[in-house]
Amino acid sequence: MASVKREKFKPLGGPDGGNGGDGGDVTLIVDSQTTTLLSYHHAPHRHGGNGGPGMGDFRNGATGESLTLSVPDGTVVKDAEGNILADLVGHGASFVAAEGGMGGLGNAALSSAKRRAPGFALLGIPGDERDIVLELKSVADVALVGFPSAGKSSLIASISAARPKIADYPFTTLVPNLGVVQAGDTRYTVADVPGLIPGASEGKGLGLEFLRHVERCAALVHVLDCGSLESDRDPLSDFEAIEAELAAYAVEPTFAQGGQGVIPLNERPRLIALNKTDLPDGQDMADMVRSTLEARGLRVFEVSAVSHKGLDPLKFAMADLVRQARERLPEPEEIAAPEVIRPRSVRSRKGRSGEFEIRREERNLEPLFRVRGVKPERWVAQTDFTVDEAVGYLADRLNRLGVEDELFKQGAKPGDAVVIGSDDDGVVFDWEPTMAAGAELLGGPRGADLRMEDRQRPTREDKRRDYEERKAARAATQADLEGERRTGVWAVDQEINRLAGISDDETGTSDETDETSGSGTADEADTTRGSGSEDSHG
Repeated sequence: MASVKREKFKPLGGPDGGNGGDGGDVTLIVDSQTTTLLSYHHAPHRHGGNGGPGMGDFRNGATGESLTLSVPDGTVVKDAEGNILADLVGHGASFVAAEGGMGGLGNAALSSAKRRAPGFALLGIPGDERDIVLELKSVADVALVGFPSAGKSSLIASISAARPKIADYPFTTLVPNLGVVQAGDTRYTVADVPGLIPGASEGKGLGLEFLRHVERCAALVHVLDCGSLESDRDPLSDFEAIEAELAAYAVEPTFAQGGQGVIPLNERPRLIALNKTDLPDGQDMADMVRSTLEARGLRVFEVSAVSHKGLDPLKFAMADLVRQARERLPEPEEIAAPEVIRPRSVRSRKGRSGEFEIRREERNLEPLFRVRGVKPERWVAQTDFTVDEAVGYLADRLNRLGVEDELFKQGAKPGDAVVIGSDDDGVVFDWEPTMAAGAELLGGPRGADLRMEDRQRPTREDKRRDYEERKAARAATQADLEGERRTGVWAVDQEINRLAGISDDETGTSDETDETSGSGTADEADTTRGSGSEDSHG
């Protein structure tokens, strides 16, 4: 707000415009009670509160209300190009997805000893606006993978307290189910990954939606259906098909791998669970394929989720893999003493390195100088270009920062184009080096700047050219006058004036004429005084 205090006996009590309030942030935070991202699918647009405008009488605007969004544990935040911004693991983990804007300054905050009554205010800076992608990747120690209807949901329901939906048709499970398993002194989590099919790594059957939940797991358990009624399927072909999809899937680097690097899915520790061995043909099928799988170096367990056959050995085998994976994690670093951050001095040296940079470019065969830096770009965004005094204030700030001196060093000439900012939000100026700093010393009404009234300001070249022309004209005039004096033009004029009866004061005659006239006047005065004396005595 740009305001001036007015009250009785104080018509101009000084500037009293308040500052604008900052905008609210948008923050993502992990909440254990949130299990899905479905709400963001139905309402994808979220925004924080706006800051209130400043008012007169030194009243600042209210701060905008921040928006906190709850996300499930294991949410990965990406930008529109797919780059990972944050990996939110653990209750309470947070990420500021968009920062609120900064409120503008009122004219009361801009007043100084020299600029007593600013007639302008600085604009607020808009907050961040971005598109992000949220992906949920289950946080589990062991993943159960296999074809649809292989019995994964039944198995996790048997070894944990999870109660997923179980039915006798493919793709009963559409979202992963997590279960906590206790095996001796080891407690770990198991994820029931929805069924995979050939081509899952290419996106078939929502394969990519399911495979991403396996990325965080330290070990895998292949659940093979030994009682399948399909004639074209058998446990060995199912295992090879799933292994091929795991090898083809590219694991994304995340921030929660403890420095171990990215381990492909097909290289992680694996166990084989031959399920449905309680069926008449299930045990026979398990006996046929067990030796082949063990020959490949795999540990095989014959289990039945219905009769709980062989579940305990499988649980303890999974606990061993989880314990080994946890032992490989690096030791947590000791928390060092917090570093004391001391604020930099406001009165820094002009043109300090790192505050801005100037690059020389070329556009339409004409030189162009681009100024990039946090301060210059922020100052341009804060300037109201409809107010001349605000533009002059911007010029003063840029000059104090050293932008004009650096432009001189870069070889900029008057009239060259100068861009502050990027091509999207930059502001283009025609550089005028003659604009001196010190807008607070210029007179004029509030909100006006005399430097801005004349849009066609002469450059240094124009001023130098005008000075040389005036100097040459003055020399020519002096030469003409000297020539007239030498030819006697002035003496002839004086004689003509004397015969015409024009006084010397009106013509400005020479010293010689003044002396002659003065002598005649003196004689006449003496004669007059003599006559007067004689008359007086008589």
